[in-house]
Amino acid sequence: MKTKVVIAVLTVAAILAWTGLAAAQAAPATPKVQLPSGETVWDLSGDWEALVENYGPAARDGTCSNAYRITQTGSTFSAVRVKDDPALTKESAEFGHSPWGRTGSRSLQGELERNGFKQVQIVYGGGGRILPSQGHISEDGKKIVIDNGLYIRVTLTRP
Repeated sequence: MKTKVVIAVLTVAAILAWTGLAAAQAAPATPKVQLPSGETVWDLSGDWEALVENYGPAARDGTCSNAYRITQTGSTFSAVRVKDDPALTKESAEFGHSPWGRTGSRSLQGELERNGFKQVQIVYGGGGRILPSQGHISEDGKKIVIDNGLYIRVTLTRP
């Protein structure tokens, strides 16, 4: 009797282990889109959590979190702020040199290619300044880091 129970328990354990292994191997597909040219690029569309870090000469402006909504048509994309940047003040909005922007203002724009970004720009503040930048998309497509190399870095994470 004990032998049958042990065999039954081991069988159930083996089935559970195999099922878990099969599920682990069936990882979710990376978010990609195929262009009419046949090229496949990342699909960045949707809402992203954003962390905006000012460093170097802009460190006085601090760090702020927001959410960005990316719209993508083919290989080109643009992002807008989902809400006012928390650090946005009336004075900084009027002064115009603040990195912070209002709800609906453009925050990023660019173009994708097979391996990542062909070009990407951070749109500073309310949209008055376009900052050419470098960007990197993680292997799973769930994290993006964009940096102009001088004073501002934006990290996007899919929620």
